[in-house]
Amino acid sequence: MKLLVTGGAGFIGSAVVRLAISQGHEVVNVDAMTYAANLESLAEAKEHPRHHFVKADIRDREALDAIFSEYRPDSVMHLAAESHVDRSIDGPADFIETNILGTFHLLEAARAFWLQSGKPDGFRFHHISTDEVYGSLGATGQFTEETPYDPRSPYSASKASSDHLVRAWQETYGLPVLLTNCSNNYGPYHFPEKLIPVVILNAIHGRPIPIYGKGDNVRDWLYVEDHAEALLLVLQKGETGRSYNIGGENERTNLELVKAICAILDQERLAGAPHADLIEFVTDRPGHDARYAIDASRIIGELGWKPSVTVEEGLLKTVRWYLANEDWWRPLLDRQGVGTRLGNKV
Repeated sequence: MKLLVTGGAGFIGSAVVRLAISQGHEVVNVDAMTYAANLESLAEAKEHPRHHFVKADIRDREALDAIFSEYRPDSVMHLAAESHVDRSIDGPADFIETNILGTFHLLEAARAFWLQSGKPDGFRFHHISTDEVYGSLGATGQFTEETPYDPRSPYSASKASSDHLVRAWQETYGLPVLLTNCSNNYGPYHFPEKLIPVVILNAIHGRPIPIYGKGDNVRDWLYVEDHAEALLLVLQKGETGRSYNIGGENERTNLELVKAICAILDQERLAGAPHADLIEFVTDRPGHDARYAIDASRIIGELGWKPSVTVEEGLLKTVRWYLANEDWWRPLLDRQGVGTRLGNKV
């Protein structure tokens, strides 16, 4: 297939691009190259003849029309988004503009191309979203595809809005869409503002490791390469108009996760051990959801996908990757917001 991937220089997007190229697909990678994007995350795919990079903003309808006209993709995988909850608290406007208006312009450009192409049977618009649109769980239960939406942050509200737009374009215009909602991703090439890379890099440098509140918030952790495999599977075999929850089946409290990373670093890098001594509890962020947990039975039962990497295996792979790839993360430390507390401008 020829895939148009938005946000392909980001964390999850680059994993999708790398895997798609390795599977023999052609990729048109559209990315605005905002602060968290990095073409170095594409590794060998960056210079591959089946990889076409186009710097463009999904809010720019004219640019999108030109891209569809030139490359004529078979399907769209929409991953471009502002995604950091803390940043959405400090500056929600970017999230509204990119996640809602950007999705609208991309849907309209895709619909125009689909109509002009005679509504080809194989065309798909795959929208990649998050489990955060469902809100917060108590001590028990899991999110299913039928869980009512209850977003609690500007980020999750903007993603919920984009999900609704995608469904409306299917119902109103017949655009063949697919939706996926994933749990927390982690792994190589993760921009150092999210919990796991922050913990690893702070521990390496002997700096305090901040944990919000008591560290008892629970997340389901999904290794990014498992997620990429699931996304490409849904695109090719999923039923249009249907949504699929993708989870890692790896629930951990934030404190458990951080202590596990510290224990791995104690084994892999003796300098600074015990790294858990660096843990520092800080004021919780506003509206911090208590627990997320994914029921992935639909994608497991209908498409045969299951996560293959346990959180213990994935954390070890991730820590070792960061220790071995300083050339990738070192230049990112000077980017705006890295290494500083965000999400407290209320």
